[in-house]
Amino acid sequence: MPEGLVGLPPGPPQCFLRAEMANSGLQLLGFSMALLGWVGLVACTAIPQWQMSSYAGDNIITAQAMYKGLWMDCVTQSTGMMSCKMYDSVLSLSAAMQATRALMVVSLVLGFLAMFVATMGMKCTRCGGDDKVKKARIAMGGGIIFIVAGLAALIACSWYGHQIVTDFYNPLIPTNIKYEFGPAIFIGWAGSALVILGGALLSCSCPRNESKAGYHAPRSYPKSNSSKEYV
Repeated sequence: MPEGLVGLPPGPPQCFLRAEMANSGLQLLGFSMALLGWVGLVACTAIPQWQMSSYAGDNIITAQAMYKGLWMDCVTQSTGMMSCKMYDSVLSLSAAMQATRALMVVSLVLGFLAMFVATMGMKCTRCGGDDKVKKARIAMGGGIIFIVAGLAALIACSWYGHQIVTDFYNPLIPTNIKYEFGPAIFIGWAGSALVILGGALLSCSCPRNESKAGYHAPRSYPKSNSSKEYV
């Protein structure tokens, strides 16, 4: 071994390996959170409990409960039986309902696309080649798509919730046909928050320049002239 390399480590430094493991763990955490949030968005889009009948004021009739969702209306009897009816016409729905449906569908499609993109860029997979910088950028792209999907769902749920609050405090609407927040809106808010946070973690996992931040081979120093004097 040359004299200039004596005492130097033969492999990459341990701090770099620890950074690699931490980066991989951050990607897994972000992807898991985004996936869990996307499943929640699918559930809240499908279930009809976006708004439920209110029992405020003099409306104390509890024989049946009415629910409204993005795709159907449901009525639940006190005996536990539920009957649902799909909306007959899309154009007859309110503007808030149509916009909410469109935003939720866009959010689900973007989240599904983001899962494939993020999977190709994660370090624990072999998709996308062996270029670590390229894979990190792909993972960051998947995280950005997750953030856009979460923002679309957040806007949809907030817009729908604002419409419920406006109708609830509208004095022109009778009390017995007013509605309150249903479980689907809270699931949508929680799911969109998880998707946004998971996408942010995936985006932050991209290193500045991983190809240059790697292990640099130590430089070998030329032998000094003084060593020749003792030969």
